[in-house]
Amino acid sequence: MVRRLLRRTIESFERKWNYDASYLKEIADLSPWAALKFSLATSLGSYRRDVPPAALFAAGITAVRSEDCGPCTQLAIAMAEQQGVHPEILRALLKDDEAAMPEEVALAWRFTRATLAHDAAADDYRDEIVRRWGPRAVVTLAFAITTARMYPTVKYAMGHGKICARVIVNGAPVAIDRRSAHTAWAASPQSTAARA
Repeated sequence: MVRRLLRRTIESFERKWNYDASYLKEIADLSPWAALKFSLATSLGSYRRDVPPAALFAAGITAVRSEDCGPCTQLAIAMAEQQGVHPEILRALLKDDEAAMPEEVALAWRFTRATLAHDAAADDYRDEIVRRWGPRAVVTLAFAITTARMYPTVKYAMGHGKICARVIVNGAPVAIDRRSAHTAWAASPQSTAARA
């Protein structure tokens, strides 16, 4: 019965977001307990305090891109669109076009990139986040970064991460340099700090 309920919930999610969640159904079929544990772990992302919505989505989208080949990124874009994040901001995030980002979005983007690269510049960005939005904002962004990476990581580990897809924003495809999400972010602390 639990398996059936989990499957129905996952299938409803798939229909709502036009997303293939086969890996979640596989987990639920193998172990409902594992599926529930995964759901609890990813629920960290529902903690959303003191961060403007566009900046919060900037952190999540930037983090998911570091692990994903398209489908999970598309899901994050669809969720951001539903919450009213402007298409121009989403395009800027996908293209790593910092100049086209509003300052609060660029701050979350820089912080996320520095965090993922283990770049010391993250300390300065964190201080700025605390100054602007308060200490709970750092927790919010940390959870957004962590949970955004969990889905594609589990998906790839389960053998479901082989399909790449174009990312669509407001009905139009966005050309993405996928290498930038993996290689360009591993910059030295000085180079990241110099860009800030």
